[in-house]
Amino acid sequence: MPHPPGDAVTSVALSLVNLPLPVPVSDAKVLTGRQKPLTSVALLFAEITAESGLTGLGLAYSKRAGGPALYAHAAEIAPELIGEDPSDVDRLWRKLSWAGASVGRGGLAGQAIAAFDIALWDLKAKRATLPLAKLIGAHRDAVPCYNTSGGFLSAPLEQVLDNVDLARSRGIGGVKVKVGHPDPAQDLERVAAVREHLGDGVPLMVDANQQWDRARAARVCRELERFDLTWIEEPLDAHDTAGHAALAAALDTPVATGEMLTSVAEHWALITGGATDFLQPDAPRIGGVTPFLRVAALADQHHLALAPHFVMEVHLHLAAAYPGTAWVEHFEWLEPLFHERAEVVDGRMLVPDRPGLGLTLTEQARAWTVRHATVTGPQ
Repeated sequence: MPHPPGDAVTSVALSLVNLPLPVPVSDAKVLTGRQKPLTSVALLFAEITAESGLTGLGLAYSKRAGGPALYAHAAEIAPELIGEDPSDVDRLWRKLSWAGASVGRGGLAGQAIAAFDIALWDLKAKRATLPLAKLIGAHRDAVPCYNTSGGFLSAPLEQVLDNVDLARSRGIGGVKVKVGHPDPAQDLERVAAVREHLGDGVPLMVDANQQWDRARAARVCRELERFDLTWIEEPLDAHDTAGHAALAAALDTPVATGEMLTSVAEHWALITGGATDFLQPDAPRIGGVTPFLRVAALADQHHLALAPHFVMEVHLHLAAAYPGTAWVEHFEWLEPLFHERAEVVDGRMLVPDRPGLGLTLTEQARAWTVRHATVTGPQ
């Protein structure tokens, strides 16, 4: 396909980065024995450079197994971008998807594409000298945010309360704490303590990380309603659409879910099934900005609130471009990878005025790189 002079993709650089966490963390999946404590995050970075000299930066990630597989799949399909017009983001998403269609159009294959797709959107916004939110079309210049990293089950209650104070001192508006202890009384005790510590009216969310069955979820969620929660997250298996729909219908407290889904089709089933009040798509997990915008349009049609999962550095822009109620999840885990920092004022995260995502990788990110490759020229 012909392209404007100076705009063709000339190189694609891939990096696999292992980001160590300062302290291992555990949620209910660890307490049920399904996973081990999380000690690191694997990130796949794609840097796409065009003839004009501009470079777009994108990423995908895995919190446990999968980082090397993401890198391997991305390395196989990266040559498909050489010589292409980077403006044609949707067409290139489909091209990359068909290049690896034998292993599926979601899951790991889609997540590898996400790094390229986000980089292409970053590049497109840089060419327009606009922040990504403005390129898409922003509805706000700041988004309410809440902190999750301080509320893991591995932290004693006293530490959780200290973390609440730290988050609030940074200007973060709300707090989410993990639940899912074998004894629900422990969950209720912790949530009661956090609510009392926060006071009335401060947004508080809880997250069970899919670890309850339907009967326990119904019982515990009824008990949790007295704490005036903004939402109850993932009370059931991520693919239990009927179960989530029944809870959403029975509870006054909104139900949130969607972060573990890896395709537009899965989100469509969740939306049309009435299974959530707050939809939580994750752009790197569902294939990038391109499919995220499809999901967001569907959510808007069904009058749902939006609360994207993790990677605030990308999701801030996407939440700012959502017409309805939107939140951003504050995790400081990725901060060592970027020179820039999210700015939070009065409970809201400000959309940066820098072009694109407004991110540049640090030397620390380069130091944590375990694999790297660059694709250039005709293949």
